[in-house]
Amino acid sequence: NNLAMVKRIVLNIDTRKIADAASLYKDILGLDLLMDHGWIATYGAANQKMDVQISFASEGGSGTPTPDLSIEVENVEDILEKVKVAGFPVEYGPVDEAWGVRRFYTRDPFGKLINILSHI
Repeated sequence: NNLAMVKRIVLNIDTRKIADAASLYKDILGLDLLMDHGWIATYGAANQKMDVQISFASEGGSGTPTPDLSIEVENVEDILEKVKVAGFPVEYGPVDEAWGVRRFYTRDPFGKLINILSHI
């Protein structure tokens, strides 16, 4: 049976500062707050289907560390500018990679390494 039985995959980041997530995931990336129970806040796209993938990697490509999370965006330059204005660190890039993406790495408010990319 090749039919995928999985309906959804959710990444959980352990933190005591849940509200801090909004500064990157809502304010810069434009995700919607889908659920907030106080002890958990879930962000996503309320009116858009997103593809879900799980990658297993020994590095992040081009000799970089493996990112905790990769986020594909419409325009990487727009997000890069917002990241810089908000004071988030840019730890790699922006760079056009040989496999057809333009990307950069930043850290979210919880120290997670985030790979933000657009296909070229």
